[in-house]
Amino acid sequence: MADKTLRLGIPKGSLQESTIQLFAHAGFNIYTSSRSYFPTIDDPEIECTLIRAQEMTRYVADGALDAGLTGQDWIAEHEATTGDTVVDIANLVYSKQSFRKVRWVLAVPEDSTYQAPQDLTDATIATELVRVTEAYFERLNVPVKVEFSWGATEVKPPLLADAIVEATETGSTLRANRLRIIDTVIESNPQLIANTATLEDDWKRTKIDNIALLLRAAIEAQGRVGLMLNVRQADLETVIGLLPALHRPTVAPLSDDEWVAVTTIIEESSVRELIPKLKAARAEGIVEYPLNKIVL
Repeated sequence: MADKTLRLGIPKGSLQESTIQLFAHAGFNIYTSSRSYFPTIDDPEIECTLIRAQEMTRYVADGALDAGLTGQDWIAEHEATTGDTVVDIANLVYSKQSFRKVRWVLAVPEDSTYQAPQDLTDATIATELVRVTEAYFERLNVPVKVEFSWGATEVKPPLLADAIVEATETGSTLRANRLRIIDTVIESNPQLIANTATLEDDWKRTKIDNIALLLRAAIEAQGRVGLMLNVRQADLETVIGLLPALHRPTVAPLSDDEWVAVTTIIEESSVRELIPKLKAARAEGIVEYPLNKIVL
């Protein structure tokens, strides 16, 4: 009998909470404990393991896990180091603070004379992303010494390194440490990856594809809300002209032939300005409601 359990890696650390929240929006409730690396999930067909994002690709490539979530940065680092490959199933744009990509940037002290990567010839670069950084400077034909950093990388220039390559979402930590960004080495966001052999199992392939579908749908719903309202036929064209829709809004007849119901999906940030305009255009019964998933 085929194994009906999917071994899924959840990234431990900075992405842990945002990943668990994403799964919740997708319909999967994951429960963690500070005493265990094996969270429970309300799907009996999935077994979760907390693994550092830096190590996720190795365990998926080796088959210890069927699938897992990790960043493009750590996938590239692992493949550059070992040559092992995994299969990218879904590109999921979210991070620990927001729903946008993370940048690994080349940063130097604010008061340094370095203005471009080429100025760092024979310099020492501290980073956790060693192989990707080495490949970056090799493409530029700039000889440097790349050293592995175990953490607190921002404090190393100028005494312990000339420059660093570090991940950032907003750049605020770099600025607080008086560092200046001079280039982007790689952009990264989480990927749902799978073991090549795992995908030969039809049941596991379908399970992974279904998870990917729901995760993408949850991301599509982020920052969006649904809006329902009633409007007279005579005012319909004016009201529709006010609505920025994901697709064309749905218009349905009501029991009163003079009225229709309008349903649409909009960016949540636009609601506070839009609702007064809709009311001024004589829309009534305006209801805003949250969304968990949008399947495109």
